[in-house]
Amino acid sequence: MNNISVMIHEIWLETLMAAFMSNEQSSKQKLFDFSDIFFRHFSWVENALIKANCEYDYNRNTIPIKVESLKVIIGDIIRRLNALELSLVNCEDNALASRIGSDIKYIIFALSSMQDETVYAFNINRVLDGVELSDEATDALTMFLFEESYKEYELIMIYNYLKAHSKEQNLIRIFQILIDESLYHLKQFGQMMSDMGILGVPRIIPKELYQVESVVEFLENGINEELNAREECRKLSLAVANENAPLAKFFDLINNQENYHIELMKEALAEYTKEINE
Repeated sequence: MNNISVMIHEIWLETLMAAFMSNEQSSKQKLFDFSDIFFRHFSWVENALIKANCEYDYNRNTIPIKVESLKVIIGDIIRRLNALELSLVNCEDNALASRIGSDIKYIIFALSSMQDETVYAFNINRVLDGVELSDEATDALTMFLFEESYKEYELIMIYNYLKAHSKEQNLIRIFQILIDESLYHLKQFGQMMSDMGILGVPRIIPKELYQVESVVEFLENGINEELNAREECRKLSLAVANENAPLAKFFDLINNQENYHIELMKEALAEYTKEINE
């Protein structure tokens, strides 16, 4: 099951990266939909590991994605899916294995019929939506996207781990909202990176970041990090405001969403503090 979890983790990320690369809207949407399915698979397998009292972490292998045509990465995803299907024979949860296996068969069929495209996600043009920003604004945007795409991936995995190990329904609700919001941010930032020709896979997360000894301390630090992220969004919005108004408004949107994340984390912190005091 640990091996299956790692395989799905890698397939999810690679499919998400492929979605960023595609410029054909129908293919892009299918790849995003499939990546969402794989993330659900990942969560279900994690739940099975917890039920079986198995130790696990979110470690994975590096995922090479630098390709010149979409069919190359699609072919690699299909290869990984075929290997995953073979590994499902070792899954003790027959219902789960059957569901994942059924999804795999359809997704392989859909991927096999997907049109090829030339990939421009690695050309380092650093131009977004055809609007050339100043060198200073471009550098600020580039650094922000690299840092924040990793941060959102990190938060997805941390919140997913905390959600999987929580029994309090309100905490599960809060963590699911934070997961969904971070997935949205990761998709937005990843697409911008692809459009600018600087797409990259987020680096592997050390297990110490999600296997936290003190959730209270994590949430307290997380609130401060969200405050810092909000400030970075504000700075970036100001940096591009005079050059690209729609982009500035987008970062204002992200900034305002961070405000709600902070309130949710405060609510979760209150729940955990209450549990400790009781």
